Amino acid sequence: MRLFTRICWALLGIVFIFSGLVKLNDPVGTAIKLEEYFEVFAVDLPSLGGIFEWFKNQSRFLSIALSSLEVILGVALLLRWYLRRTLYILLALLVFFGFLTFYSAAFNKVTDCGCFGDFIKLTPWTSFVKDLLLLVLWVIVFAGQRFLRHRFVQGTAGLMTMTFASALAIGIGVRALGHLPYFDFLPYKVGNNIGQLMKPAAPARYRYTFTKGDETKEFDEFPTDSTWKYKSMTVLNPEESRPVITDLRLTDPEGNDATQQLLTGNKLVLVVQNTNKTDRERFEQFNALFAAAAKSRKNIGVMTITSTGAGKFDAFRHDINLATPYYFADATVLKTMIRANPGLIVLHNGTVMAKYHYHDIPALYQIEKAL
Repeated sequence: MRLFTRICWALLGIVFIFSGLVKLNDPVGTAIKLEEYFEVFAVDLPSLGGIFEWFKNQSRFLSIALSSLEVILGVALLLRWYLRRTLYILLALLVFFGFLTFYSAAFNKVTDCGCFGDFIKLTPWTSFVKDLLLLVLWVIVFAGQRFLRHRFVQGTAGLMTMTFASALAIGIGVRALGHLPYFDFLPYKVGNNIGQLMKPAAPARYRYTFTKGDETKEFDEFPTDSTWKYKSMTVLNPEESRPVITDLRLTDPEGNDATQQLLTGNKLVLVVQNTNKTDRERFEQFNALFAAAAKSRKNIGVMTITSTGAGKFDAFRHDINLATPYYFADATVLKTMIRANPGLIVLHNGTVMAKYHYHDIPALYQIEKAL
C-alpha cells in the first residue's frame, strides 16, 4: 500500500505540473477556451450574465492564474509542502474542472476542454473521465498521507523553493502572453504548408453494408449485384481523409475569394484579429517595415487579413495610415493562425516560414532571411 500510494502521489503531482505548463505555453489559447465557457454560462444563466461577462474580460489574467496554480500545487504536492492543505486546494480544482468537463459533455457546449492545451485534444467525455481518474488518485493519496509524512522541504527553505516555483510558473505564462507560444501545436505553425493541410492526406476509404433478405454483408467496394440493398456506409480512415485546415477562406472587399493569393509567392501577412483590441502603437513600425518590404529584391507581397467589418476596418486603416491590400477571414481562423493582435506571418508559396508577435517586430533582413 505504501508503494501504491507513492505512485499515485507522484502521478497526481506530475499530471498537474504537466497540465499547467502546457496551458502556460499558450495562455492566449487557454484564455480563448475560458471565454467559450463564460459565454456558455452567460447564455445558460442569464441572471448571472453580467458576472460571467466580467470573468470573460479577465480571461487572460485567469488563464495565467489558474495555469500557474496547477503548476504550483503540483510542485507543492511532490515536495509534500503543507501536504494536507495542498490536497484540499487540489480537490477544489478537481471539482471545478470536473464540473466544467461534465457540463461540456452532458450538454455538448464546449467540444474541447483545453485541459492540455492544443498539445493533446480531448473530447468532453474523455476529459471528464480523466478528471474522475485524477479524483481517484486524490482519494488514494489523501487516505494514505501516513505514507507521505516526510517533507522534502520545510521552513525557510520550503518557502523559498515555493516562491521560486511560483515566480517561474507565472513568468513562463507572462512571457508567452507578451510574445508567442514557446511551442506551437496549431496547424499554422512554422514549417507547415497551409495549402497542403487544406487537402486530405489520403483519399477516403469506405466500407459498405448491404442486406439481402435476412443476410447482412460488408463490402469494400460498391457491389454490382443489384439484389443487395444498401444499408449504411462507414469511412475507414476519417482522420487521413479529412483536411487539417477546413475553415480558411479569404475574401476581398468585393466579396471575391482571394485565398489563393495568400498561398502564392513570398508574402508578409499582417493579421489584425480585431481593431477594437489591437495595439495601435505598433503600426508606425509596421508601416515602415511594409515600405521597406515593397523595395525588397525578394519580391515580397504585403497583405493584411482581418475579421473586422469592411466599413469599420476601412476607417481604421485610414486612421493608422495602413496602405496594404486587405482581406477578410473568420475571427476564429485568425486566432488560430497567430496568437497576437496584430501579428506577422511570413509565407513562401503557402509554407509558414516565420511568425512574429507585435512585441517582436522584425527588421527587413530577418524577413528576407526567413524566405
